[in-house]
Amino acid sequence: MTRIRHQSLDCSPGCAVEATLQLIDGKWKGVILYHLLQGTLRFNAIRKRLPNITQRMLTTQLRELERDGFVLRTVYPEVPPKVEYSLTPRGRTLEPVIMALKTWGDEHTEFRHGLEMCTDIQDPLTKRWNDEPENPGSHHQALPLRRP
Repeated sequence: MTRIRHQSLDCSPGCAVEATLQLIDGKWKGVILYHLLQGTLRFNAIRKRLPNITQRMLTTQLRELERDGFVLRTVYPEVPPKVEYSLTPRGRTLEPVIMALKTWGDEHTEFRHGLEMCTDIQDPLTKRWNDEPENPGSHHQALPLRRP
């Protein structure tokens, strides 16, 4: 379950951002929402698109998205049971947010399998590339940003 950081969300102008992030928080929720933007999917179709997620985690994430009103779970009375997942109208309102995250990721990240840290990424705080020597006492970790 999502941890609530504040009792109320009127604490500052940024709390609406925090509230939104709490609803789509988690390693898998954004990716699940992204795939459901393409249309209705059955449970195993979602699992095939997310090969590293466990069945339990996918079930948990889908239940939370359903509880928060983003996903509609439709069960058909068949044997074996047929269950489909789709976005609700509220879930569809997240499309610009999810697509903005995807666009940003496409422009600013590179995924290199097998490497813990890329050498061509720059730490935005130090403006230092990962392949440059680190200053003694500096403990910044690089973020996955592409070198211009």
